[in-house]
Amino acid sequence: MSRLTIGDLAKRTGTKVETVRYYERIGLLPIPPRTEGNYRAYDNDQLGRLSFIRRARDLGFSIDQVRDLLDLADQRDRSCEAVDVIAGQHLAEIERKIADLVALRDELADVIGRCKHGTVADCRIIEALAPHSPD
Repeated sequence: MSRLTIGDLAKRTGTKVETVRYYERIGLLPIPPRTEGNYRAYDNDQLGRLSFIRRARDLGFSIDQVRDLLDLADQRDRSCEAVDVIAGQHLAEIERKIADLVALRDELADVIGRCKHGTVADCRIIEALAPHSPD
């Protein structure tokens, strides 16, 4: 079995060393045994687990969701229904964020479209951003 240093593990997964240590502290990644020289010695299982974590985080899953997915991944004979629920909830959150961004884009495009290219004193964009004083 090949042993990897924390630097090798980080490089192979595109993760910062500090992030690997953080994942160890919060229990997502088991703390590896140490070599005689007191260096962390990672194996292929930890490489696979960190790759899983990294991919899930890249897809926007929260730390808690990743923790739940890892727990489920360790139960190979279990139904994947719980995985589907987590992924479905995450998809719904992504769709909500997309809707928010579309509304934001439309509002900003409207404000920009009302610009008459005059002076800043008459700028509709500045006007839209300025706080309104109560009358």
